[in-house]
Amino acid sequence: MTPSVRRAARGPARRTGRAAAAVGCLLALVSAGCTGGPGGASGPDPLDKAAGGPIVVASGLDVTGSGGVRRQLIEEWNRQHAGRPAEQAELVELPGGADQQRSQLLGALQSGSARYDVVNLDITWIPEFAEAGLISPMPEAETEKEADDDLDFMKRVHATTLWDGHSYARPFNTDVGLLYYRPDLLTKAGIPTSRRPTAAWTWDDLYASVKTLALSPDRPDDQAGWTTQLKQYEGLTANTIEAFETAGVQLADSQGRYKGSAEQLKKGLDELLDRGDRGRIRPAALGSDETASLTDFAGGRAVFLRHWPYGYGALRNLLGPEQYTVNRLPGKAVLGGQNLAVTADSPRAGHARELVTFLTSQQSESCLFDAGFAATRASVYARTAKPCWPGVAAALRPAGGTPEAAATGGEGVPEEQGEAQREAYARTLSAALNEAVQRPRTPYYGAFTHVLQSHVHALLTTDSPDSGKTAADLDRELRDVFAGR
Repeated sequence: MTPSVRRAARGPARRTGRAAAAVGCLLALVSAGCTGGPGGASGPDPLDKAAGGPIVVASGLDVTGSGGVRRQLIEEWNRQHAGRPAEQAELVELPGGADQQRSQLLGALQSGSARYDVVNLDITWIPEFAEAGLISPMPEAETEKEADDDLDFMKRVHATTLWDGHSYARPFNTDVGLLYYRPDLLTKAGIPTSRRPTAAWTWDDLYASVKTLALSPDRPDDQAGWTTQLKQYEGLTANTIEAFETAGVQLADSQGRYKGSAEQLKKGLDELLDRGDRGRIRPAALGSDETASLTDFAGGRAVFLRHWPYGYGALRNLLGPEQYTVNRLPGKAVLGGQNLAVTADSPRAGHARELVTFLTSQQSESCLFDAGFAATRASVYARTAKPCWPGVAAALRPAGGTPEAAATGGEGVPEEQGEAQREAYARTLSAALNEAVQRPRTPYYGAFTHVLQSHVHALLTTDSPDSGKTAADLDRELRDVFAGR
């Protein structure tokens, strides 16, 4: 069990500590709001002035590249707060994959070795960090304008910030599984437009197209029907939960209590095995992450691809606009993304909350969407959306990407998909987000995903998969994991 889990298991002690902190505030007659417990967060803290700057934001690496949109939004905040040193912000990007970043953040916040004021957390980590007392609840809306602003966040996306009846973060960028496909390769295989993906597509529809592709005499030897991310990492967990949810299998309730059974798990595993059938999927998918699967798709080695929204922008640099398109994933799609939370011991909590509000504002969310992330606000997907901050938009424009260069086909400028295609993409993405499902909400998510990945990857890579045995073993271990044992 990780140190954070051990700390989380001592819930009463943590709550007692918060109560003592509240009493201490009263005895000291401190007028500033205490932020140690649920509902305790308030407006800008006068102590921020004494603490000084900068406001330190810890985040994983930006998939939009160095100098990406997250850093540009921080720079925009700094421009708007020029001349106020205590309100300047600094972005610290943590190396490594999601699991490594989680471990770094847990270690830093528990030990106090790094003075982070804001942390950009994967949505699955919110219960763990909240239970461990490492992040503070966000203040409730005090005005009608603030309440309306909160309602602009997509309902299912905002639900990822909640734990134990309180919101501990604000949605920054979101994610959802999507189905990408190659119209050019479908045409080459003789598959008509009437048999291409729609919002009503099922996995059986996809399998039928994959079968037709396999029979095409022009199919290259290394071309498979579809690919995804089945390497032993978090991408495998996302794919597994999508298969489970499509089969009607839910592993936990909203309070993080296990609700599965060996029989249900077998049903979900059989659904996943169907998707991973070696006659359908590219064999390399068993070792693929997002980068590898996107590369195979762009290279024509897979005709269909399950991937995240940022792939839509990334493909601009790899394929022509007529060579790729996207639709909703058949069955259920998993929600992903990151939320911004203020650390529990931040001496700059007031300014940190103001920064979080700025980074998740409508204009900032428009910047995230323009850069390839999925925005968390419903308003961003409307034609009347507020545009990205001008300074950020200019910084994100690719080299040679001025309107004049685009009109003349300037060197290095990817050919854009048309406005109609981009609007269709926005509608598809919005609809997918509004129907997405969450991975289990539990303070023990790190242990859960490790156990799930281990059993599932072993099942997918064996020559004689026994879903019944795997289900029984997984059921036994998950009961312990969700109980914190």
